[in-house]
Amino acid sequence: MCGIAGTVDWGGQHPADALELEAMLNVIRHRGPDEAGIYTDAQAALGSVRLSIIDLSTGRQPISNEDGSLWIVFNGEVFNYPELRVDLERRGHRFTTQSDTEVILHLYEDLGPACLDRLNGQFAIAIWDRRRERLFLARDRVGICPLFYAEPADGLIFGSEIKALLESPRVSTRLDRYALAQALTFWAPLAPRTSFEGIRELPPGHYLVAGPEGCTVTRYWGLAFPQAGEERRISEADAADQLRALLLDATRLRLRADVTVGSYLSGGLDSTLIAALARDHTTEVLRTFSISFEDATFDERAYQELAADFLGTEHHRVECQTHDIGAVFPDVVRHAEAPILRTAPAPMFLLSQLVRDNGIKVVLTGEGADEFFGGYNIFKEDKVRRFWARDPGSQLRPLLLQRLYPYVTGLAQGRNAYLAAFFGAGLTATDEVAYSHRIRWRNTARLHRFLSADVQAALEGYDCVTEFVDGLDGAFTGCGTLAQAQALEITTFMSPYLLSSQGDRMLAAHGVEGRFPFLDHRVIEFANALPPQLKLRGLEEKRIVRRSAAGLLPDQIARRRKQPYRAPIHRAFFEQSLPYVEALMGPDALRSAGIWNPAAVDKLRRKCDSGNGLSESEDMALAAILSTQLLQHLFVDRVRQPSAGKRTNPLIV
Repeated sequence: MCGIAGTVDWGGQHPADALELEAMLNVIRHRGPDEAGIYTDAQAALGSVRLSIIDLSTGRQPISNEDGSLWIVFNGEVFNYPELRVDLERRGHRFTTQSDTEVILHLYEDLGPACLDRLNGQFAIAIWDRRRERLFLARDRVGICPLFYAEPADGLIFGSEIKALLESPRVSTRLDRYALAQALTFWAPLAPRTSFEGIRELPPGHYLVAGPEGCTVTRYWGLAFPQAGEERRISEADAADQLRALLLDATRLRLRADVTVGSYLSGGLDSTLIAALARDHTTEVLRTFSISFEDATFDERAYQELAADFLGTEHHRVECQTHDIGAVFPDVVRHAEAPILRTAPAPMFLLSQLVRDNGIKVVLTGEGADEFFGGYNIFKEDKVRRFWARDPGSQLRPLLLQRLYPYVTGLAQGRNAYLAAFFGAGLTATDEVAYSHRIRWRNTARLHRFLSADVQAALEGYDCVTEFVDGLDGAFTGCGTLAQAQALEITTFMSPYLLSSQGDRMLAAHGVEGRFPFLDHRVIEFANALPPQLKLRGLEEKRIVRRSAAGLLPDQIARRRKQPYRAPIHRAFFEQSLPYVEALMGPDALRSAGIWNPAAVDKLRRKCDSGNGLSESEDMALAAILSTQLLQHLFVDRVRQPSAGKRTNPLIV
């Protein structure tokens, strides 16, 4: 990954300031530690910090077209750039670099925003049209690369991370209470809303055009599923063959780099399959990386070692101690720039550090398979509840739910009454498009009870679920029930949380780029057209992925049920003395921030100190409280990390 930032002023009151741009770039230098560059004119300033992966010698940004009328900065990769370049050269374009960045610029020169349809990749793009005084911003289809912006009077400020925008004196800093309500329901704010008032996130699959007359945001790509019963007619054998071919090509393209490409290897089906495909298309031994845990509840090292031995990779592993999570959590929040309801990003932060310490800048991962091929328990839960809803009085049907969440206290051992109480709410409302996710959202929204009276009063009447469902405007209502659940999971979880707080931000923290073959748009569109039984057959998840992987993986991994990736929460913060926890969860700090109810937090804190186990909801509340207090402390109170990376915050050690 790289980092980009820029400012535009159409009113003449805030001309381009190179020093301001340099400050913006300095705070995101972790994204691109290899080199930096800026462009300024009377109205615009564009800059980039670069992680050199393709065209190491001549790919420095910003880059202009032949006559200097267009300037681009770019974060990400366009994997089909060699093929696009050949066509552009035939049409007379002259290139001064070997980079994919310059390909995008010339393609935009010819096609305008329609160029986005030609790109196979992950990207955040900014192009300044000096003659027309227009700024063009664009983000990839599913939101792998982040892009934020603010609109002060007669201007626009953008950056790869929010902290870059906060370096501008024209951007104020205040946490957005509505974004917090979304995070305490969906696990993350939903674009265009961010954790900060006045700062917006360009949604996945959208582009923005800004000029003196204003700013417009347009969708160029969106999720599409066939109507129920109109899915593609294809045999399982043919679907498996086609999927393997697509994944092989997607992986081949994502191995394009002028540096060594490694691969994450969790020990699960998805990452092992991608590593297997990559191994056969590299000229050197594939280097793989994984996380293990001291706590056997979360540990998967046996499967990781099995996969690495089977594939013959050079394997590296970081063992995450419970206290490591608490120690790095402030850094995790500083990079995530959003409330976090789980500690799962922290081990990913440590994993990317391991990757970089081993001299690797690029890793392949298996993200996307669960969302697009029916891998999550929430899809099974939806299927079981719909089956139960056909006979609501059944005593046997709800027992199927016991198998789904063995790690949630009470559910695995729960009897009929407990299961009925937990999963039975809204059981028969099966026509509702959000049916699959209502229980999750309702249970997560219980965290609102920890909010202060002032915040609860400010949020009175605001229903983020209704807002989100109304915003769908009827989309997906005619699709199959699995497709509806997938659409919700992709929109409210994968893009805003999994690819952000747990993905890009933890990778970029150490200057590492993740690449995702399952998120190639051709794979996505193939998956979305498949009949549901090829994804979720009975309660067997990712049926077609398993069939495609036949012969490529050890049988124990190919047949293995998905183990959700999780990490310890309350023990990470209270099995050791952490000054920032003591300070930020104290009553004075809580009252000063005004976000949380000190009495409710004190009760939670005393339960932690007692040694009694916390419920799933209480664990999530603890992570939410600490992460939000850290956001307030790190950004709103304007205590910053300097560009050199040294700590000045006395609370964080």
